[in-house]
Amino acid sequence: MPLQMNADELMDYLEEVFPQVKNDFAVDRLADMEVDMRLKVADRHLRPGGTVSGPSMFSLADCAVYAITLAMVGRKALAVTTNASIDFMRKPQAGVDLIARCRLLKLGRVLAVGEALLFSDGMDAPVARASLTYSIPPKG
Repeated sequence: MPLQMNADELMDYLEEVFPQVKNDFAVDRLADMEVDMRLKVADRHLRPGGTVSGPSMFSLADCAVYAITLAMVGRKALAVTTNASIDFMRKPQAGVDLIARCRLLKLGRVLAVGEALLFSDGMDAPVARASLTYSIPPKG
């Protein structure tokens, strides 16, 4: 199945259905079954000590899998997370955007299974790894 939306269409749709996170995320790269998504780190994403908080890291992973699922299946805002697991592996670099390198491992009629590796921008070692499953609403 080819992409159903390009990066601009995807970001426009995400901002339409989730205006509360407008300006938090950007698509750096979009390909079949893959997306690189950026969390534009701001003060509200930080925890004491100045590094990106766990909930903000989870939000990036969740949004990235949601985004690639939508890019592949089209405008289905009611796709929902049915399972999520995240491993925090190292402290993110302070004051630096986070990048999720995400790919879908399976895209079925009802479920999409994806994984995301999160990196501090410019760093080689991942700060977290996440696995998420989305339920895709039926056609109609």
